[in-house]
Amino acid sequence: MSEPLLIIGNGMAAAKLCEELAQRALGRHAVAVIGAEPHLAYNRVLLSEVLAGHMTAADAQMKPASWWRDRGVTLQYGTPAAAIDRASRAVVLADGRRLPYARLVLATGSHPIRLPLPGMDLDGVHTFRDLKDVAALLAAAAVPGTRAVVIGGGLLGLEASVGLAGAGVKTSLVHLMDRLMERQLDPAAAGFLRRAVEAKGVEVLLQAASDAIEGDGDGRVTGLRLKDGGVVAADLVVVACGVTPNADLARAAGLEVKRGILVDDTLSTSDPAIYAIGECAEHRGIAYGLVAPAYEQARVLARRLAGEEARYEGSVVATNLKVSGVPVFSAGDVTGGEGTEDIVLTDQGLGVYRRLIVKDGLLAGAVLFGDTADGLFYLDLITKRTPITAMRADLAFGRDAIAAAA
Repeated sequence: MSEPLLIIGNGMAAAKLCEELAQRALGRHAVAVIGAEPHLAYNRVLLSEVLAGHMTAADAQMKPASWWRDRGVTLQYGTPAAAIDRASRAVVLADGRRLPYARLVLATGSHPIRLPLPGMDLDGVHTFRDLKDVAALLAAAAVPGTRAVVIGGGLLGLEASVGLAGAGVKTSLVHLMDRLMERQLDPAAAGFLRRAVEAKGVEVLLQAASDAIEGDGDGRVTGLRLKDGGVVAADLVVVACGVTPNADLARAAGLEVKRGILVDDTLSTSDPAIYAIGECAEHRGIAYGLVAPAYEQARVLARRLAGEEARYEGSVVATNLKVSGVPVFSAGDVTGGEGTEDIVLTDQGLGVYRRLIVKDGLLAGAVLFGDTADGLFYLDLITKRTPITAMRADLAFGRDAIAAAA
């Protein structure tokens, strides 16, 4: 008989795991997916497109209901898991039902960070993480003359601000650091990105520290006060300052947890019958907040659950972002530093920028803006540690130029 495999979490990591399992071990497990949200799995990367009105929530759905049904996957969404009973190997749902498991996968994702600012409880303060958030923002955006402030200039903040501007909202983006996406981009690429975001109608305020969210006597947001004393008027404040792994369920069950749920190279937790993948997992001290590592983990775990030998040894961090037509790619070590050399191609007129960081004859990092078609090619060179000395003269021009020169 098929052994019961429970997956807690109905997001992108869980959907990828089910897809890989269907290809490798269809029928080997009786798979059930538990999701807190009352929706089929959807692509969170597309939330800004839904917010901007470029697609519907249904368009962001990853798989139709028939796909899950045809592969024998039982979906239990809309009722969250409340506890894990490791002694009897069962998951307790919020409504009291108990679901037995032989193996359990935690793909619980993450939740947005809420800043410790005065006024965070005012009406009009939102986060940007799921379809419920998008629905709330769309309702607010429907009021003529709505003004919004987005706090955070990373991936989430950019997606929220460009999405709101696309929905017709006068939007300001407030960021503490000296450039957008400072973890992924160098100053030059971040400058290109700032100009592109401003061209979408977003006001960008850098090195601006938030002090408090201000409100009126009715408990409604009126603006964001900055530490320099300035106030950005707003009817809507969106906090998009990163995410924290959802590890409370694992912690309560006695699993080892630091920032995320600790897993080894087999993606097992401290309980060998329980695995964790995606944004909730912490592997070798890193909790990845990106889609690509979650998919890599899902592939490895599917192979293991299919009886194959496979290990996850970490991911080269890469960002491939396209928010309403703004293309950015970043991979590897983009900080440079001692022992590195830069290869740079810049075309201000076309809005194209490429910076390749070389160290010891290998490509160590890449930052692309405007034309990101060769991003995966550069990522492959970084991941495989391919010597680039013979192709160095043509490297900035991409795969086709290198092939033509050869």
